[in-house]
Amino acid sequence: MGLDELVGAYPNYNEEEEERRYYRRKRLGVIKNVLAASMGGMLTYGVYLGLLQMQLILHYDETYREVKYGNMGLPDIDSKMLMGINVTPIAALLYTPVLIRFFGTKWMMFLAVGIYALFVSTNYWERYYTLVPSAVALGMAIVPLWASMGNYITRMSQKYYEYSHYKEQEEQGPQPRPPRGSHAPYLLVFQAIFYSFFHLSFACAQLPMIYFLNNYLYDLNHTLCNVQSCGTKSYGILNGFNKTVLRTLPRSRNLIVVESVLMAVAFLAMLLIWFFQDRVSLYSPGCPGTHSVDQAGLKLRNPLPLPPKVLGLQACATTATTARRVLGLCGAAYRPTEEIDLRSVGWGNIFQLPFKHVRDFRLRHLVPFFIYSGFEVLFACTGFALGYGVCSMGLERLAYLLIAYSLGASASSVLGLLGLWLPRSVPLVAGAVLHLLLTLTLFFWAPAPRVLQHSWIFYCVAALWGVGSALNKTGLSTLLGILYEDKERQDFIFTIYHWWQAVAIFVVYLGSSLPMKAKLAVLLVTLVAAAASYLWMEHRLQQGLVPRQPRIPKPQHQVRGYRYLEEDNSDESDREGEQGQGDCAKDEAPQAGPLGAEPAGPCRRPCPYEQALGGDGPEEQ
Repeated sequence: MGLDELVGAYPNYNEEEEERRYYRRKRLGVIKNVLAASMGGMLTYGVYLGLLQMQLILHYDETYREVKYGNMGLPDIDSKMLMGINVTPIAALLYTPVLIRFFGTKWMMFLAVGIYALFVSTNYWERYYTLVPSAVALGMAIVPLWASMGNYITRMSQKYYEYSHYKEQEEQGPQPRPPRGSHAPYLLVFQAIFYSFFHLSFACAQLPMIYFLNNYLYDLNHTLCNVQSCGTKSYGILNGFNKTVLRTLPRSRNLIVVESVLMAVAFLAMLLIWFFQDRVSLYSPGCPGTHSVDQAGLKLRNPLPLPPKVLGLQACATTATTARRVLGLCGAAYRPTEEIDLRSVGWGNIFQLPFKHVRDFRLRHLVPFFIYSGFEVLFACTGFALGYGVCSMGLERLAYLLIAYSLGASASSVLGLLGLWLPRSVPLVAGAVLHLLLTLTLFFWAPAPRVLQHSWIFYCVAALWGVGSALNKTGLSTLLGILYEDKERQDFIFTIYHWWQAVAIFVVYLGSSLPMKAKLAVLLVTLVAAAASYLWMEHRLQQGLVPRQPRIPKPQHQVRGYRYLEEDNSDESDREGEQGQGDCAKDEAPQAGPLGAEPAGPCRRPCPYEQALGGDGPEEQ
């Protein structure tokens, strides 16, 4: 047998078929990532809401506090715990982008879910020094978690587009970026999937209430005996509500069992995001278009990692280096070297860029919608559910009311796909119009306490409010992913979005004692301002007005021993890429640096010493 027959390619090898299978596996991997992130977010938020709801109801009962904890002061601890959860996110704009860039998108999601699990674990020993610090830590993790989630789903849609149109990329070459808005159809689908799972978290949160706590509650004739007015005539949170809501006290062993189940679900969410094994091959130098490992063990990359042009791959595989890495069902949003590129723009710039993005008129016009997005969710869970539903139907029906809201929102998240055929403003405006009609109805509706004849109306209103919430959340996240598709900006944009939501939730927390009419008036004014501001933004964009965006500084490649391939700048925006190509065309001959330094080359960014001499520092355009 000749040497060629021994080491040559397989005779029946079909290059196009192998290429097609390779990218099909890549697309299935992206779908797996989206489903895992969606399920992880659903379980995490469901456990958090369910535990917090059960905890507040138990601590509200006077008998439970006196028998279980004596004079420990649970209401004071609960108020400080809620303050920690609602006040701490106000500072999140200062540290969220830094954390996401430092840890990476996937690690940030994992750590934030771990903090949620820490909050659950502290309920085994309810004391001031356990509940309050864990609540503060939870408040710090809220904005980073959901900003990472929004960034992650957007990146997955961009990756799916790349894996679906690989032939076009091969024809055009690896350098040009995909056309603007090309990933929008996949983004619409992935956001619909994510929010379908996310809104189910409100239903999952009611399982401890249905299967455990409802067995210990008094009926509405006892809990609502002193309530005189409901709906638009009420003020505060259930004024006149009975101080005892538990017929019998739950056994400590039963509480431990429920909390253990919630803790197990929180760990399951962490497992979905991280702890699973996968095998990845790192091909040695010399195999064209594959990863290689240098002597220092640092990974180098070509523009397209592991391309499927595997003609002669069997010969290269004989010298391949195989590594086993611990991965999760959620794959990384970026390649490892891309994560380094994203960090190397400088921590000072990362800290400043969220504030500099406010100069973009698109974000300024969307801020009212961000605020309303926080208002409407908290109003559905507290204002409507308590001031209308519980006040009229009793505490034992709170779970079913929130389940109606959850199922309506989850089923209606697919309506975000209307953006595939209709203008992108239709879902947002439709959700705003629906909420406007419901708010006006609630403004004049004062249901009678302890009356169940028209309970179906409450469930219908809750489900319709969920439809508006689904259109709002899906439309906003999709719009941000389309307007800001440059991957170096997405973490800043989603941080701003969820930070304004946190500010809105904090405002609702401060105004919890206001009359219901004042709450509805604030909700109505914010909604009208948000819709008008958004439509004005779309009008300005149609007129061709160019938004002012801060410049993302180019990565400092020649630092800390990292090695890069200068031909592929993974953190370069479209405008910078065009400018860089123009500069390379002008500077064909390399110029020597000062004091015998390494020649700068046509495409290399000068080192800091050369910048200091030549004044070539990062400037904003």
